[in-house]
Amino acid sequence: MFYFLTLSKSLDIHPKHFGSKLREVIREKLIAETEGTCTGKYGYVVAVTKVDDIGRGRIRQDQSGYATFEVTYGCIVCRPYKGEVLDAVVTSVNKMGFFAQAGPLQLFVTQHLIPEEFEFDTADDNSWISMDQTTRIQGGTHVRIRIVGIKYDPSEVFCIATMKEDYLGVIGSEAA
Repeated sequence: MFYFLTLSKSLDIHPKHFGSKLREVIREKLIAETEGTCTGKYGYVVAVTKVDDIGRGRIRQDQSGYATFEVTYGCIVCRPYKGEVLDAVVTSVNKMGFFAQAGPLQLFVTQHLIPEEFEFDTADDNSWISMDQTTRIQGGTHVRIRIVGIKYDPSEVFCIATMKEDYLGVIGSEAA
C-alpha cells in the first residue's frame, strides 16, 4: 500500500524568488504542488521526504521571466492493489451499500458484497444492521475489508471492496 519512490517534476519559479533562498522556495513549492495529489500511475503522494537534486534552471522564452527547474525528489505514495485487506472508517451509508475511507482512499462496499446477515435499516439512521440486532454499520464504524476492484483515473483512484469473507467485517465503532 505505501511505497517509497523517486520521482521528478518540472517547477516554474517566478524571478522575484531568484536569490539566496531559491532552494527553500523550490522545496516549498514542490511540497505544495505534490503532497496530497493523485496520479493514476503511482497513486496518492502522501509526503515528500527529500529533495535529491535540483537541476539547472532554464529561463522560459515567453517573456515572463520565469525559470523552469527539473527537481528529483523522494516521496511516500499510497497505491492500493487488488486483494489487499484494509481497515477503514465508514463515511456514509445508503441502501446500495456504504462508503469508507482508508487514509486517502475512498472505497465503496456494495450491498452484494455485504454479508447476508445484514439488512438495511432506515428506522433510526441509515445503517446496515445484523439480523440479531447486535452489529450495526453506520457512519464512524470501523470495518475490515478486502479490495476486489480498482479503477485508476488520472487524478483519482476508485476502489470496490467486500466484507463477505472470513476475518472481514465490523471491528469497532468511533465511540469504542
